[in-house]
Amino acid sequence: MPSRAKKAFDANARDVKRLLEIHSEIGGDSPGKRYGLEVLNKSAVVLIAAIWEAYCEDIAAEAVNHLIDNLTDPSALPNELKKKIASELKAEKHELEIWKLAGNGWKAILAARVAILTSERNTKLNTPKTSQINDLFNSTLGLGNVSASWKWKNMTAARAATKLDGYLTLRGAIAHRGATATAVKKTHVTAFFSHIKRLVVKTGGK
Repeated sequence: MPSRAKKAFDANARDVKRLLEIHSEIGGDSPGKRYGLEVLNKSAVVLIAAIWEAYCEDIAAEAVNHLIDNLTDPSALPNELKKKIASELKAEKHELEIWKLAGNGWKAILAARVAILTSERNTKLNTPKTSQINDLFNSTLGLGNVSASWKWKNMTAARAATKLDGYLTLRGAIAHRGATATAVKKTHVTAFFSHIKRLVVKTGGK
């Protein structure tokens, strides 16, 4: 059964598909250069980056909420996550802060932690490149290198990460300067879109 994050991604992806349809409706699908349609390609690149960022945020939060809803013993939490929570509580000035973990208190701490991290990401995660996505899952779930799972036939995790970062560099050029050094073609859009759909499945499942 698809996660809520995957369902939201699929719903958002329909907008990307619609931009590609509009491109075909106006310019056709036969070989050759189109004029006046690059704005659709640029819009699609920016949108794909946005729905990738939203998916990663959503699936990370959904995973933590799954732990809260289904675990009865905090010892079953990922070790790195337990270390992060312990470190955060030790950093608190009040010496009795650690007692918040008693009973089901650890669930409340996890829930509050998700809310804080979500708020922070709203201002900090504006470029969902590999390093930022790894940091997101590390801070949220204690998963230090989620990008290691980004591999499939004829695609290594390192190459998948490099491709993602390249597409997001293109997105940055569009978003911040409007123009890019090279034309943004429909092939850029379809390749980026295909890559992101693969990454979504490898990150959070079908």
